[in-house]
Amino acid sequence: MPDTERIVPRAAPARRAGRAALAVCLTVLATAGLAGCYARASAAPSISLSTAFVPQPTAGRTVGYLLIRNSGSRDRLVSARTSAGGRVTFAEPVRSGSAAVHLIPSIPIPADSVVRLNPDGLRLLITGAGRMRGGQDVTLTLRFAHAGPVSVTAQVTNPQTGGSSY
Repeated sequence: MPDTERIVPRAAPARRAGRAALAVCLTVLATAGLAGCYARASAAPSISLSTAFVPQPTAGRTVGYLLIRNSGSRDRLVSARTSAGGRVTFAEPVRSGSAAVHLIPSIPIPADSVVRLNPDGLRLLITGAGRMRGGQDVTLTLRFAHAGPVSVTAQVTNPQTGGSSY
């Protein structure tokens, strides 16, 4: 029995140390798991797009209008493409109220703001796209400097029949 008494006290601290090590490992894993959940939750996109439409092209050219909502820090729209192909550039009026526009390399998106691409202001210029008919949907994919690519479905409208959703 005396040998048993010496072994039991020595085994008990080893068991306690093992349990402590297991508790530390579980705590580290739980913390890492929660941090990962937080990172995924906080990685929600700060840019959202809505109310997009594209008038039916005439002579191979059209424009794109939409709302860009930024709930994060400032960003910049640097490129765009359509599911109908073609080339997409950015334009703004030469002066307020003017129908004349000039091309710009990008569109600034201020922090916590809504930027409207509309007939009186900033817009997408679409040239050389494939066939687009009134009532059809096309996908616009906008690429932002920080947020990356964000897509929205835009309805092709026919201005001759009054089709516009802006």
